[in-house]
Amino acid sequence: MSSPEAGPLSPPTTGTDRRTAVLDSALATFARFGYRKTSMEEVARAAQISRPGLYFLFSSKEALFRAAVTQVLERDIAAVEHALADADRPLQERLVEAFDRWAGRYVGPLTCDIAVVVEDNPDLLGEIAKTAPRRFEELITEAIAAESGQETATAVAQTLISASIGLKHQAASREFYLERLKAAIGLLVH
Repeated sequence: MSSPEAGPLSPPTTGTDRRTAVLDSALATFARFGYRKTSMEEVARAAQISRPGLYFLFSSKEALFRAAVTQVLERDIAAVEHALADADRPLQERLVEAFDRWAGRYVGPLTCDIAVVVEDNPDLLGEIAKTAPRRFEELITEAIAAESGQETATAVAQTLISASIGLKHQAASREFYLERLKAAIGLLVH
């Protein structure tokens, strides 16, 4: 029998689940209003938590922002690692999925706000703003080197990353981004 507060279909949540949900809500709120205009009160409301409860989890807006972005970057890197590890699929297919997980899901009218708020506030993020993109480049380079050889892997990976960045800012939709990215990967990866 479930408690009346939880409702009959509410799954039990752990502290980790709650923290993850708060960070997801925080990132969406930062994306909507921007870092400077977002208040802890707005994040608390979006996360359905009291403001004192939010401050119990995160000592400041800066700490909350850093944790929210770190969580999403770590998820993105894990998804990229997973996509590239599937050696049963062709390299080009794995690369498209890896770039989609890293950048493609941030293309389009609503999702681009998340990328913008992160790009506009690198000083608030600390090391993760540098380590995550470096790790992404390493993963792409390693995948290309494993299939095509090391001598051109770094240059190809860097060129694909540059193409992805350009496409991300140019594309009006995720589909457009992926279509053009497939073309670039097809030209550079054999």
